[in-house]
This record gives sequence, C-alpha cells and structure tokens, in this order.
Amino acid sequence: MSLLELPLITVSGSTEAMGRAYGAAVAGMAREFVAQRQRAAKAYLRERGIRDAAAISDLGRRCLEQLKQWDHEGWLEHRGVAEGAGIPVDELYTAANYTDLRDVVTFPLDREAVIGHGHKPHAPHAGGHASGHHAPKVDGEGCTALLLPGRATAGGEVIAAQTWDLNPTDLDFVVAVHRRPTGAPETWSITCAGCPSLIGMNEHGVAVGTTNIKTRGARVGVPYLSILHRALGSHTRAEAAAVIGDAPRAAAHTYWIADAAGAEDFECSVERCVHRVAEAPLARTNHCLDDAHRRIEGEPPTSSSLARLARTGASITTGKQSVESLKRVFADRSDGVDSVNRFAEDNQGTSTNACVVAVPARRELHACRGSADRGAWVVLRFGDRSAG
Repeated sequence: MSLLELPLITVSGSTEAMGRAYGAAVAGMAREFVAQRQRAAKAYLRERGIRDAAAISDLGRRCLEQLKQWDHEGWLEHRGVAEGAGIPVDELYTAANYTDLRDVVTFPLDREAVIGHGHKPHAPHAGGHASGHHAPKVDGEGCTALLLPGRATAGGEVIAAQTWDLNPTDLDFVVAVHRRPTGAPETWSITCAGCPSLIGMNEHGVAVGTTNIKTRGARVGVPYLSILHRALGSHTRAEAAAVIGDAPRAAAHTYWIADAAGAEDFECSVERCVHRVAEAPLARTNHCLDDAHRRIEGEPPTSSSLARLARTGASITTGKQSVESLKRVFADRSDGVDSVNRFAEDNQGTSTNACVVAVPARRELHACRGSADRGAWVVLRFGDRSAG
C-alpha cells in the first residue's frame, strides 16, 4: 500500500488575499468537504434523536457573526476563502466548525435560548452523562495529544505531538497550509480544505493543537478552529494562552500550546479554563480530567479515550522521547480498536486523519496525512516555500 501524501498549499499577502488564494487552491476539495460534512452532521444528530439538521446551519450563521466581532481579521480571511472556493460564507463556516456546532445543538445549557423551539436534543441525566436510547454506540472522537518538557526528550527540547482523529471521510480533505501574511507571523497548519488552522506552528515557534471533549453549556460563540487560528498568529506562548483563555468559546475543548521554553494544557468548557503546565510528560485524550468538568460532561468517557490515555501516558514516561519514538507511539495498535492508531476499518465512526509532531526550538513541524504508519511524513519549515 502506497503511503498517503500530504498536499502542501502556500499563500501570502493580505488577510483577504491569502483567503482567496487558499479558497481557489482547494475549491473542488472544499465543495466536496462541505457536502460530506453536511451528511455527517445529519447522521450524528439522528443518532441522538434530533431530526432537524437546519439547527446546525442557523448556529453556523450566528457563530460567524460572533467571529466578526471577536476576530475581524479572521472573519475577513474566512470570507476570502469562501469567495475563492465559490461556497456561501455561512455554509463553509458551518461545515468547518461542525464539531462545535453539533455540541451546541446536543449539549446546550438552555435549549430554547440557543436553538429555539422545535429542536429536541436528547438531554443528559442529572449525573452529567448522556444516557438512554439515543446514546452513541460507537466512539466517534479520538484525538490524542502529548506534551513533553525538555527534560523528558532525548535532545533536551520541548516536543508537542498530536493525532487528529474524526470522520474517516475527512481523510480525503486533509491539507497543510503555509501562510505568509503581510505584517503577521508566518504559519504552517494541518487542517481540512477550506478550514482555518487546526494544528500548527508559527515562525516564532508557538505551536497549538486541540482534542475534543463534551460538556453541557455549549452556546452561540466562537468555535474552536477560529480560536486556534487566532492563537497561531501570536508572537508568544503567553499571548496564545490569553487568546484561548479569554475567547467567548462556543463549546468545550482541550487546547495545548508549546514553544521552545515549555508546553501548557488547557481544559476548557464554555465558562471555565483549567490550566496545567507540562512540567512532566503529559497526555490528553477525549474526556475531562477536572472534577468540575466531569460533573457536566456530556457523555461518559469511552473505552478508547481511557485506553489511549493509559497507553500514551505509560509510553511517554518510559525513557527519553524523540520525534521518531513519538511516531512509533502514534503507530501503536496494541489495544485493537481502542488504540491510539485508529483505522476506518475499525468501524467506530472515526479514523486517524493526520499526525503532527512539533519541535518549537528547531521550528520544525513534522506531519503526515492519515495514521503514523500509513502517511508519508514531511517536515514543514519556515523562511522558504519548501518542505522535505
């Protein structure tokens, strides 16, 4: 089987010019991406007893208005992407941020205030976790993030790494976007065609990423991709941390930030942001670790999330780690369908669609499309338009 190649796209200039160039470069892919995300949203909502998928589209429009107020440059760039790709602005934003918007529909604090009358998401029970007939039967989430301080690595350098796991059909749309903006930091990010930054690093060595969690209280606000995109434009780790901490977040996520001096983890619900510095190796999967967040968790931890946390937590504390050793951790299949390395043929509704290992001190972003053993790894660098 040939290794999956990662498409590389470079854009430069003003915010709007970059957006239009990016949109034009991925136009066909982005249109297909939007269509498959719309299908995925309908299937996800049906699993949870929600029949009106129009709720997602309406929330997408409202969240885009929030972005316009919170990050006008990000809004301009997104508008340029949509224009370049020939896709309605609201439609592209809704598809890109489907992960958060589905949570706003499924886990709102006040259903009528958020999505109005006529939409009937299944409500979690008083203990905090969703239960009953419409609970999901498979594990549709999967990202695994690893943060290692310099004392835990073979080269003495901070390393941050992540798998990105979601819909198997997203694999066809994974791209690396190289942004060279006028008057702002140069960035590399891994994302889906037409979407803002998901996992990435900038020329100052500030790297960012995320894993998904679910808590009640999701609302109309700024979705996670827009938060990450703005954070990636930061000049310092502290500036990026302030972006995440102060953002009017639409839904729950964990975020990580790393630079040459250290790495940090943020477990964020809509209202709270629990901060941990990675003074020792730190692993993160897809369930809450903070006690207050666990009490409002939207769904119980899955066997996959628990197994991946245990497996990687043990792996990264055994000896000094390196880029190559972390690639091996991400390729591990020891736990079968609950493994870090997730395949579409596991039939869990998810797969590993990309892997990233960031070494901020070297300004190196190692990345592949697909799982660690099925993708062709490349090194994304700064200061030129090459990768290799």
